[in-house]
Amino acid sequence: MLILSKHIVGIIAEYNPFHNGHLYHIEKVKEMFPNSPIILVLGGNFTERGDISILDKWEKTLIAINYGIDLVVELPFPFSCASADIFAKGSIDILNHLGVTDLVFGSESDDIEGIKRLVETQLFNKDFDSLVQVYLRMGYNYPTSLSKALEDITGKCYKLPNDILGISYVKSIISNNYKITPHTIKRTNDYHSKELEHKSIKSITSATSIRQALMNNIDIKNFVPDITYKYLKKETIPKLDDYFNLLKYKIVSSNDLTIYNLVDSGMEAKLKKEILNSYSFDELINKVKSKNSTYAKISRMLIYILCDYTKEQAREFKDIKYIRLLGFSNKGRVYLNKIKKDINIPLISKFTREKDKMLEYEYIITKIYSLVFDKDKAKSLIEAEYKMKPIRED
Repeated sequence: MLILSKHIVGIIAEYNPFHNGHLYHIEKVKEMFPNSPIILVLGGNFTERGDISILDKWEKTLIAINYGIDLVVELPFPFSCASADIFAKGSIDILNHLGVTDLVFGSESDDIEGIKRLVETQLFNKDFDSLVQVYLRMGYNYPTSLSKALEDITGKCYKLPNDILGISYVKSIISNNYKITPHTIKRTNDYHSKELEHKSIKSITSATSIRQALMNNIDIKNFVPDITYKYLKKETIPKLDDYFNLLKYKIVSSNDLTIYNLVDSGMEAKLKKEILNSYSFDELINKVKSKNSTYAKISRMLIYILCDYTKEQAREFKDIKYIRLLGFSNKGRVYLNKIKKDINIPLISKFTREKDKMLEYEYIITKIYSLVFDKDKAKSLIEAEYKMKPIRED
């Protein structure tokens, strides 16, 4: 009989792609919490920074289960392709519904107490919001204004992406009074680095550098586990620019871009002006970005246009209303059977569009994601959305 620990551990990831750093993360979690079920909230086919996932969610689920994850659930598109606070809200809400007691995330600072103090400043210091507004009026974008206001009040400066996400995770936990204890693992490489970092036979480098290497036909065998490598070698790797002509059509043919999430009238005018003279996402983003709009925000905005994601939908899809199960190990199955009667939102293992509008929209997202693949891959992606059962450990 399998005996479970009293700790239920949650992690949040996109695995774009799953690399040696992710494997190190899982191994450290297992050291910290032996015998504990590990639950993964997995970002799907489009990512938090407004990019494409180079492996689909079923491939990522299979990899995760093979390398020690016990339960994989999907983070729906309205949260997975969103700013840090929205991404964190959806992820933490799901983990709370699943009874998670401990969250473990990578962090550049590895300073969980410092992150908690920053969050308490954001939530409870009466001067914080006023100071953020001062920096916004000076022309800084919102993330920079937050960072500067926090540094002014606390003397601490957290600018790197995993720390920023960690702050959002902890803020969601504290503001909702969830009984989840956050923990950090020291991140050992530069998240944004585009250069492969050769340190050993099985080196840890950034997902960004791996994607860049794949585009340049550089072998990445030493940087990813074997199963990831198998998938990356056999597949045509999709790029965000593969969707660019689809985006261009949407922008050129639309009478009103301001219906889409994040698009205001000023941005609509810029997009209409620059789209015909742009030939990639990067080129278009750099032509329309300004001091108060980050690259990632504009990239997400373009994904919203591509995916027909409107402001009305963003208002409607503010809360997690279901949990989509993608895969589980034997330990995960035991844990699910133990808690499923206590989960107060639907736990979905088989797709039915009638159950939830957000789930129906997820089907549309998969169809859009499939558009750049060959016909066999596209067909399998679309059919998997309603035929695929959760992946089980062999």
